[in-house]
Amino acid sequence: MTETARLALPLVAPSQAQKHVTVNEALTRLDGMTQLVLASVSEVTPPASPPEGTVHFVPSGAVNAWAGQEGRLALYQGGGWVFVDPGPGWRGYIADAGHLAVWTGSDWAPVGVAASPSGAGTVFRSVEIDHSVAAGASSTTTAVLPSGSLVLAITGIVTADITGGATGFQLGVAGAPDRYGTGIGVATGSWLRGVTSAPVAYYADTPLVLTAEGGSFSGGSVRLVAHLAEFSLPSAT
Repeated sequence: MTETARLALPLVAPSQAQKHVTVNEALTRLDGMTQLVLASVSEVTPPASPPEGTVHFVPSGAVNAWAGQEGRLALYQGGGWVFVDPGPGWRGYIADAGHLAVWTGSDWAPVGVAASPSGAGTVFRSVEIDHSVAAGASSTTTAVLPSGSLVLAITGIVTADITGGATGFQLGVAGAPDRYGTGIGVATGSWLRGVTSAPVAYYADTPLVLTAEGGSFSGGSVRLVAHLAEFSLPSAT
């Protein structure tokens, strides 16, 4: 046996010269896999010059240095990529998605608070966006509320003064413009915590809508976070 069973760490051979090379390679790989942080699980093109120790999951359709390595972890080590097979039950933080996930053997599933024997789970997570406020009477975000989710609250903070004359704004969705708040300040640092009396279900990907009060918008930015629950399906096998 020349490698360990779980992390494929290289082992020092009897009477091996330059043992430090093998030991350092093992330590570097262990450093990347422990407290696993995945830069992405969806990018198909390797970054040109990532920081040493960066880890990506290689999805289907990967190209260049990741071609043929689908389903593996790519660790940037010593100026190149080293590939490691994840095992079922491995957990990691997906940095570009902002949540913990577990490797099921075929996919990275968000870490849930409850799960059935066939893999159905209840998952709580927070979805964060930075929204540039568009000019006009209202400004619509990207579709931040996922289809099939149960939204508990929206929180947020103004990250750059909202200009244009508005004295405040409402936050909601189409048809319910003040569902998550009204009279929210426009100065940098103004914040909101929009909690509804009962969780609200969304059956399609849904954007949030900012509606100006006392004037209109001409610019500014706000960071918004949707706090929600999602429910995954059981497997058929």
